[in-house]
Amino acid sequence: MSVSAILALTRSHWRAAIFALLAVVLVWGGGEWAGQRERNAQWDSLRRSAEVQMLALRGVATRYSYLPYTVAQQPFMAALLQQPTFPALRDEANAYLERINRQAGSDALYVMAADGTTLASSNWDLPHSFVNQNYRNRPYFKEALAGRPGRFYGVGKTTGEPGLFVSAPVLDGERVIGVVAVKVSLQPVVATWDQLRDPVVLLDERGIAFLGSVPEWLYKTSRTLTAEEVHAVRDVEQYGSAWQPQPLPWQTVRPGEEPGLEIQTQDTARRYLGLYESLPDLGWTLVLMADRQAVSLARQQAWALLSLAAGVLILGALYWGLRERRLRETQQVQAELEHRVQERTSELQQAHAFRQSMEDSLLVGMRARDLEGRIVYVNAAFCDMVGYRADELIGRLPPYPYWHPDDIEKHWSNSDMTLAGKAAATGFESRVRHRDGHDVHTMVYTARLIDGQGQHIGWMSSVVDITEQKHVQEQQRQREAQLQRVQRVVTVGEMASTLAHELKQPLGALVNYASAARRFAEQGRLDLLDDSLAALGKQAQRASEFVSRIQRWVRQHPEQWEVCNLADVVEQSLGLLLRAEALR
Repeated sequence: MSVSAILALTRSHWRAAIFALLAVVLVWGGGEWAGQRERNAQWDSLRRSAEVQMLALRGVATRYSYLPYTVAQQPFMAALLQQPTFPALRDEANAYLERINRQAGSDALYVMAADGTTLASSNWDLPHSFVNQNYRNRPYFKEALAGRPGRFYGVGKTTGEPGLFVSAPVLDGERVIGVVAVKVSLQPVVATWDQLRDPVVLLDERGIAFLGSVPEWLYKTSRTLTAEEVHAVRDVEQYGSAWQPQPLPWQTVRPGEEPGLEIQTQDTARRYLGLYESLPDLGWTLVLMADRQAVSLARQQAWALLSLAAGVLILGALYWGLRERRLRETQQVQAELEHRVQERTSELQQAHAFRQSMEDSLLVGMRARDLEGRIVYVNAAFCDMVGYRADELIGRLPPYPYWHPDDIEKHWSNSDMTLAGKAAATGFESRVRHRDGHDVHTMVYTARLIDGQGQHIGWMSSVVDITEQKHVQEQQRQREAQLQRVQRVVTVGEMASTLAHELKQPLGALVNYASAARRFAEQGRLDLLDDSLAALGKQAQRASEFVSRIQRWVRQHPEQWEVCNLADVVEQSLGLLLRAEALR
């Protein structure tokens, strides 16, 4: 191997090593950036969640602040405190407190004397009634007895259930004679915390966790308490008479200048980002946590994606060379394909033009309709036949504009028979009205219209213009009628002798009857005169009818139908035959 080849190979290895090192740095830096970005997003989410939770806590804590003060203003409350042994006042107070507590939705509402003994309560009739219980060691009682509103969270001495106690003094002038207190459960708040993915803890002013979504952490301390603080909690029995200070099972670390702490739990060995938000008006501290595993997951995902991206870049470089080579092959194939497409398009255009030329050259009208009778196609011959353009006919349903107004019923019948598939195979004759007003006689032949899948989609009709044929037939009929008239005239000449004889007899009879009538009149024989005149009239009528029949038979007249007596026709025919036979 030459020195130049070795140097080239060395440079290639160095480039590969530098590229690999750069890729590793980029992957590591991208992962750290993604982790920090997720960390910042979690802090922002904790701050927004803290604002919502703090509003909820303040709302619950202050929701019932008005209730003790309002009850303390009732006159019978002062009367009860002044006469605590009076049964009627106790019953009235118990009923009032029960009703108000039920309407307000609080846990318990009760009134205490100045010594801390409960005189009336909303739960007076329950097993754990507050009546006759003494709460003088409770801070909320002491604050109200001093004339100030009181607020205190702790475990109930009677029920053992935790709650928030809010109190107000009952005044007689300037003197405090008793205390009204209401107990409110914060469990609805805890129920919403239970639905969250990460823990939420509420600490009191001494750092004791008194509310939270993890039951095992309740009543444990977040810091070491002094002996005085422990004694103060036990003295008021805030968390029960058996409470002992135990530390929360976690360790906290402040990571640099971030807004919260990192919390590592000992029981679950998980790490959280913890945001501490103080509620100074309540003396509480809200701790919201977010699992730090999401930060690690974001970092790992970024590493995976960036590693994948680096691999894709390498594969892309390899692919680029193949792509350049195949691009030329693809261009050649595409050029051939475009040439074939152009050839095929030209063939289709020629075929379409040929088909259109055939349709335009047809003398027979073509009309296609769908199964509902809607016109979907007409050719030029059909348009010329009816005088309407294709765009004026396509899409039309019966009745069509070219139907003859005198044959509407016949058109409907033919259309219904065709759409029902009952059209005669030999076709039917139809008269249509051209747009300019003249009549066109047509012969219509209909067949099924089948698509490429063999489905019956409509009807195709061939319409033949037979108007000229009808004119020729009419002329032929008129010529035949003229020939028949000529034949009848020739026949009249042959029957001249028969006519002379036929007329001679009634005319001679008329002369004889007329002479006889004159003689009978001269003789005054009226009965015979009437008979002669009647016979004379009958002979004259006979001659007149015979002449009229000959005239009608000879004269050219349009054919018409009239009612006749068949017996008379037979009798007259027999008479003519007998007279003709007599002349032979």
